[in-house]
Amino acid sequence: MKKILFALILSVIVGSTSTNFTYAATTISSTVNIQDSQDEPMMESSDAPAGFTQELKKRFIEGGPGFMGIVLICLILGLAISIERIIYLNLSTTNSYKLTDDVEEALKSGGVEAAKEVCRNTKGPVASIFYQGLDRAKDGVESAEKAVISYGGVQMGQLEKNVSWISLFIALAPMLGFMGTVIGMINAFDRIEAAGDMQPSLVAGGIKIALLTTVFGLIVAIILQVFYNYIVAKIDSIVNDMEDASISLIDILSAQKK
Repeated sequence: MKKILFALILSVIVGSTSTNFTYAATTISSTVNIQDSQDEPMMESSDAPAGFTQELKKRFIEGGPGFMGIVLICLILGLAISIERIIYLNLSTTNSYKLTDDVEEALKSGGVEAAKEVCRNTKGPVASIFYQGLDRAKDGVESAEKAVISYGGVQMGQLEKNVSWISLFIALAPMLGFMGTVIGMINAFDRIEAAGDMQPSLVAGGIKIALLTTVFGLIVAIILQVFYNYIVAKIDSIVNDMEDASISLIDILSAQKK
């Protein structure tokens, strides 16, 4: 189910991005054709301010398909993983205080099996940890505590799954942008060397393309950094709930043994 959801999110993002890119390319191509046939009307319409989305598409295409495409892939993959993690973490959030009270009441009224049934009917890592601890309760409190600690580590790994990929894309996007800038500057100086003269028209285009790759790389890194910080904060919150709830469960089991 998680793989299907991840694939669906990725396909939607890729599809919408490809549609926007195709639309931008078609718009610019038609604009060039109109300019060739009607120079004066095009001069008048060029004075109108372009919208933010149109300007962004224009700058993206001007940056070139090479490095800009790679940076875009980093954004798409990073957003897909971020959205999948946010959905998973929100579904993993549980009211641990209510769950603890329900488990305690079930232990008093129906014993361990009733408490395990409460955990089976509750979603989230806290309920899974409770179930493992209750399942080992018959072997003693120490055995239940070891089970809680061990399974807590497993659940923490599930919460942090694929998060390292987001941090990779955060670091990779500006690096690719800087690499595109360096390559663009090298091409600009190659034009100067070939022409044998320092003319602004020779290097202006190459320098602009070089700077655009850096700008888009930084934009991608900033967007993914916001998602990354939210995900890390959400994971820390869930882990704290897991630890507090585990301590409460061990206290409840200890009280039951007395």
